[in-house]
Amino acid sequence: MDLLNTLVDKGLRRELPTREEALAVLATSDDDVLDVVAAAGKVRRHWFGRRVKLNYLVNLKSGLCPEDCSYCSQRLGSKADILKYTWLKPDQASEAAAAGLAGGAKRVCLVASGRGPTDRDVDRVSDTIRAIKDRNESVEVCACLGLLSDGQAERLREAGADAYNHNLNTSEGTYADITTTHTYADRVDTVEKAHAAGLSACSGLIAGMGESDEDLVDVVFSLRALDPDSVPVNFLIPFEGTPLAKEWNLTPQRCLRILAMVRFVCPDVEVRIAGGREVHLRTMQPLALHLANSIFLGDYLTSEGQAGKADLEMIADAGFEVEGADQVTLPEHRAAAEAGCGSHEGGGVCGSVAAQPVQEARTDLVAVRRRGAGTDLAPNA
Repeated sequence: MDLLNTLVDKGLRRELPTREEALAVLATSDDDVLDVVAAAGKVRRHWFGRRVKLNYLVNLKSGLCPEDCSYCSQRLGSKADILKYTWLKPDQASEAAAAGLAGGAKRVCLVASGRGPTDRDVDRVSDTIRAIKDRNESVEVCACLGLLSDGQAERLREAGADAYNHNLNTSEGTYADITTTHTYADRVDTVEKAHAAGLSACSGLIAGMGESDEDLVDVVFSLRALDPDSVPVNFLIPFEGTPLAKEWNLTPQRCLRILAMVRFVCPDVEVRIAGGREVHLRTMQPLALHLANSIFLGDYLTSEGQAGKADLEMIADAGFEVEGADQVTLPEHRAAAEAGCGSHEGGGVCGSVAAQPVQEARTDLVAVRRRGAGTDLAPNA
């Protein structure tokens, strides 16, 4: 297929595809999905070999968020039956992080619900970062605390944070349809604040919210322009009790095409399969490793993932290897660009086809998290 050969050539040269080419990837048929995976896999292996980076989420504060993001089980007015608790103490968060590190994770992602942190919250998270790094100096720590005010990114960096996550989630044109309590521009501003502070920027998207192919291409091209080191690709988990509970728009094949499009547009960036992979990729998860070079180990913020042991077995069975703490995630040209994360050696900041609904809602695959942080039960790692 001429399209795929062209995209491989561009990916190996870090050349931006055209919007038409990106849309054409999403428009390919299910019959061609293995060809699409094989082509994008060439780009993935060129820049990242067969390594898979493991990341581990610690939900520092769960539920009761004042924002109205339609996709979120922690949103204002959510009726989802999730865990709700206030801030974990630094030693509790450090203990939770240790479980993920013992399971093979290289990065710990500290997440808290809310519009954005107060200065006191930044102090609290800074103490948590220090507690984690006191136990494991080489671990990468990424914070995800919402919208940042001036000076807060710098304070997190001084405390030892390597990266900051704030997703764009969807296109600028449709952003107001999913959230009204803040704007797309607010999110861009926070990603830019993280960059300016010397933190490795992490910013991605959520697919499956009823968006068009054009929306997906728009947000991925916007991410390419922002130049984050990590791009998490979430697949909507339609929690009962949220406005998007009925949005079951994804098939495993469509998820693979979305990941392939992201890889072609962002060839040398850490592409991470984030929330929803177990729900929507299901038994085709191993194929997605040919497109993405990073996953979350274990559970998510408010839902359970597959067993950590199963993640490790999947990686090995698919012929990939877990990236070690002493290995550099990003390609050399990116790792050398700025000081920050992506490596602890040598620096490194760190024609449209509408989505077709699946035949049935797979609510049986959505398991609310009842273990790990904020509970008395052992974490999944």
